[in-house]
Amino acid sequence: MTDETAPRRGRPPVTSRAAILAAARRVVDAEGWDRLTLRRLAAELGVGTTTLYHHVRDREDLLLQLLDEHVERALGAVELPEDPRERILVALVAIHDALDDWPRAAEVLTVDGFLARVGGPALRMVEAVVGAAVDLGCTPEQAVSLFRASWFYTVGELLVRTRSRERSEAPERRAELFAEAFARPETPHLAAVGPRWPEIAGRDGYRAGLEALVDGTLLRLPAADG
Repeated sequence: MTDETAPRRGRPPVTSRAAILAAARRVVDAEGWDRLTLRRLAAELGVGTTTLYHHVRDREDLLLQLLDEHVERALGAVELPEDPRERILVALVAIHDALDDWPRAAEVLTVDGFLARVGGPALRMVEAVVGAAVDLGCTPEQAVSLFRASWFYTVGELLVRTRSRERSEAPERRAELFAEAFARPETPHLAAVGPRWPEIAGRDGYRAGLEALVDGTLLRLPAADG
C-alpha cells in the first residue's frame, strides 16, 4: 500500500501551481468551497495528496492562493483617480466587479477578518478607500467605518443578486408571486408596485446606491467628533 504522506524521492512534482489552482476552481464552481479539500483536489488531478504540498501548505493557503489569483487578474490593472471621492467609488466598483465575475469568492470573503489575509491587489483597493476617506477629512477610525459600511453593502448586493439568478421561476411566475403576496389591505404601497417588483429589483442600481452611501457617510462621520 502506498503511503500518501511519504515524500517521493528523486521525482519532481507531476503538476504545476497553475494546474492546481485551475482544478481547485473547477471543484469550487461545481461543488462549493466546503468540498474543496486537498484530498478532493488530489483526486481531481489524479495525483497523490503529498504532491500538492510542493505548492500549497494546507487548505487555507490553497484558498488564499485561489482568491489572490482571481483578484490579481481582476484588479491588477485598475487605475485609481486623484480625486478622493472618485477614488473611493472606483476602488469599490472594481472590487464589486471582480467579485461579480466570480460570486463564489464573495462567499469566502464574507467572513470578518479574512480580508487581512488576502494579497496585494485587494489590499491596494482597501488602502485606496481608507486613504481617500482620510484625505476627505475622516479620522482613521471613521475611514475604516466607511470602508466596512461600503463593504457590507457591496457583498450583500452581490450575494442577493447571485442567489436571485439561481431562482428557478420564470420572470412571469415571479411577477405573479409578488402580485399575490402584496395584494393585502395592510400593504397598500406594496400592492401599488405589485408585479413590477422583480423588474425594479433587477435593475443595476449598485453604483447609485454606493454613491448615496459614501456621500451620506462622509457628511456624517467627520461631524461625529464634534
